[in-house]
Amino acid sequence: MSIGERLKLYAQLMRLDKPIGILLLLWPMMWGLWFAARGIPDWHILVIFVLGTILMRSAGCVINDFADRNIDPHVERTKNRPMAAGKLKSKEAVLLAAGLSLCAFLLILPLNQFTILLSVPALFLAGTYPFTKRFFAMPQAYLGIAFGFGIPMAFAAQTNSLPSYSWILMMANLFWVIAYDTVYAIVDKPDDLKIGIQTSAITLGRFDVLGVMLCHSMFIAIMLMIGFMQGMGMFYYVGLAVATGLILYQYTLIRNRDRSLCFKAFLHNNWVGMVVFLGIALDFLGYQII
Repeated sequence: MSIGERLKLYAQLMRLDKPIGILLLLWPMMWGLWFAARGIPDWHILVIFVLGTILMRSAGCVINDFADRNIDPHVERTKNRPMAAGKLKSKEAVLLAAGLSLCAFLLILPLNQFTILLSVPALFLAGTYPFTKRFFAMPQAYLGIAFGFGIPMAFAAQTNSLPSYSWILMMANLFWVIAYDTVYAIVDKPDDLKIGIQTSAITLGRFDVLGVMLCHSMFIAIMLMIGFMQGMGMFYYVGLAVATGLILYQYTLIRNRDRSLCFKAFLHNNWVGMVVFLGIALDFLGYQII
């Protein structure tokens, strides 16, 4: 195998060809940074967090495929991934994940000590999530905590503090992650049932779609509460209104549990995260102009 071919496999293992995971991790972190800075954050903090998001998501994908190397060959959607197809060895995956995690850690060293300390539980959560589906009935909730940890880290980096609403914002993101990752789990539900692993889609059973919509509702409700707490203006609420419309459209995609439409709905959550961010950013920009 040539170096170019191996690098291509590493990129696939890191899911660089499928950036949806980076985006779903990026938007909540951006919400946190803009709230913490009450507008545009310090540029060096923004650059560090964007690069760190890419590195940690890539490391998480590698760890996930290492953990699922004996499961993925039996799942239609994942059977052609590099490790599942036997194109890469376990040792390569472990070294790649360690290297990416080390780069992410080195990246945050210029930040304050509080942020560096918070990176320890963030790394632990990212590294252990892939193993939770073997014993935890709602691994999507664990993923929600892991995916949301960029929010308190953003506040710590920008303000060297963790106000109470930073945790409330993390909770809102938790419900959003459970919602979209349950939709993702519906896609794999037949295969997961055969293999015997745990997902929220299996745990919720015939109430899976209802559970998704309830989690989306909690997400929007908590974001509304944060808006009232922080005295947000029109743009913020317009962003939430558009996000609500997008979520209702997703319901039309998932209500019949068609696997291809559920996957489309999962991908569609990028737009939800983006419009919420635009509402936050434009609202603070309006305050700064005034």
